Formats: sequence, C-alpha cells, structure tokens
Amino acid sequence: MRRHPRNVIYASSLAPGHSAYRKEDDDLSPDAHAAQAASTGPRPDPQMTSEDLLKVVIDSLEDDKAEDIVTIDLRGRSEMGDFMVIASGRSTRQVAAIAEKLADRLKQDHGILSKMEGKETADWVLIDTGDVIVHVFRPEVRDFYQLEKMWLPSGSATRSAAAG
Repeated sequence: MRRHPRNVIYASSLAPGHSAYRKEDDDLSPDAHAAQAASTGPRPDPQMTSEDLLKVVIDSLEDDKAEDIVTIDLRGRSEMGDFMVIASGRSTRQVAAIAEKLADRLKQDHGILSKMEGKETADWVLIDTGDVIVHVFRPEVRDFYQLEKMWLPSGSATRSAAAG
C-alpha cells in the first residue's frame, strides 16, 4: 500500500517542463504561491490510502450509474497499481461522461490529476489515478476484451453491491 501514488500528478506540484506548468507562476513571490495554491482547490491528502481512493472511485462510478462494476485486487500481482476497476456504460456518451466526472471529482475533491486515454472515441476509457486503474467500457467492447478473465482467477470477481 503506497500513501503517495507514483503515477499521479498533483495540481499543486507541477514543475517546469510539465504540460500544465505555467511560466507566469515563476514570477510569483512565495506568499503569492501559497495564496494561489490555497485558492486552486484541495491539496492531495497524504494520508489517503489506495483503499480510500478505491472507495472514492466506486462511489463516483455508482453515482453516475455505471453498470457491472468489478474490482480486482492487484496488490502483490502487479506494480501498475493496487486495484483495477472495470465498469460499463450503456453508450459512448455515458462512458465519456462517467470518465470525465470521475477525473473531475478526483481533481476537485481530492487534488488528484489523473491520466485519461480513449475519451475521444469513448468505447473504452482508461483512467489512471495512480493506485487505482479504472476501465470504463461500452458493453460490447468489454465483452470483446474480457479483462476480467485476464486478471482474475475464475470466480473471484468482487462486484459492487449496487452494480447491475
């Protein structure tokens, strides 16, 4: 269990050369930096565990009516993260909305900037939050790739209680 996800970019810690880094921030005094950081939203909680992050992810997916939510525990099996979450949306529009809302909630509520791929076509969107990797699929695409079969021993899927 890592307290600081390794692949997460925190909004408050961007360095020169990063795509979201702004040159004008270099010209600010230390007091102005502190005021700006305080006004940009919450800082990442250093005490947030991967289990806490998983709960935030699951709650967001359930709030947005994602279907067939499956959680896969990767601890001890992969270095890419502690958990993988797989969910479905009924259409490309819903898949994109679920992914976008999750990324927005993580940023606004917890100060975590996540990486997202696949939102343009929204057949399969991957959201990398660091310790929790989230896949949101259209049902047909999920059936085709069958990630659950690849990562789970038979019969060991953990489905969310609210999942359909």
